[in-house]
Amino acid sequence: MSIFVAEFIGTAILIFLGNGVVATEVLEGTKGKGTGWMLITIGWAVAVFVAVFIVAPYSGAHINPAVTIGLAVAGKLELALIPVYIGAQFLGAAIGSLLVWLFYQPHFAITKDPGLILAVHSTSPAIRNTLNNLFSEILGAFVLVFAIFYISGATVGDAPASLGALDALPVALVVLAIGMSLGSTTGYAINPARDLGPRIMHAILPIKNKGKSDWGYAWIPVIGPTIGGILAAFAFLTIGS
Repeated sequence: MSIFVAEFIGTAILIFLGNGVVATEVLEGTKGKGTGWMLITIGWAVAVFVAVFIVAPYSGAHINPAVTIGLAVAGKLELALIPVYIGAQFLGAAIGSLLVWLFYQPHFAITKDPGLILAVHSTSPAIRNTLNNLFSEILGAFVLVFAIFYISGATVGDAPASLGALDALPVALVVLAIGMSLGSTTGYAINPARDLGPRIMHAILPIKNKGKSDWGYAWIPVIGPTIGGILAAFAFLTIGS
């Protein structure tokens, strides 16, 4: 499996399962409607686990442009590979969102609140404050990428500290922690592809009662995580592995 195909599949799975759990929680008529924030945070963590578990052997399972850029800044990824990774991630995120829409068609059809329909596709702030929202996304992505540096490069003595097939588990637990502790301010995109790809699909798909795609906010979950990933790389280089 090529890097492009792996990142495409991994990101599509991430969004299909991650946005799928949001659809379960917010769309009308689902058996999980109103289950709450815990369902969303656990569902997203498991989505990360499944995606990373499947494609890690082929691409390292970045499934997130902030991770890709952070690794490149730290010198752990060839610069020429950045477009391959990021292109696959954005395309995979869009297709994952399309699958959610197809899967939940009857529930989209009876959901009348445009805000809930947008929530299935992309993030939005609990309180709209540009600086605070940007800071939330920067810090959330910083925690994720900084942790990934140590998860992927940790050692015990001179030997790698690997969990073998369960390498995906620590990353999923980090995402769970971020969701529970930091995610309630902006919905913790912490991944530019996760937000922008599905937001584009929201804009172009013929979804009933969908309303606007909130492009005025859309730059924050793209720029914020990117800055967070870069800062994590510099912090890792400064502190050392």
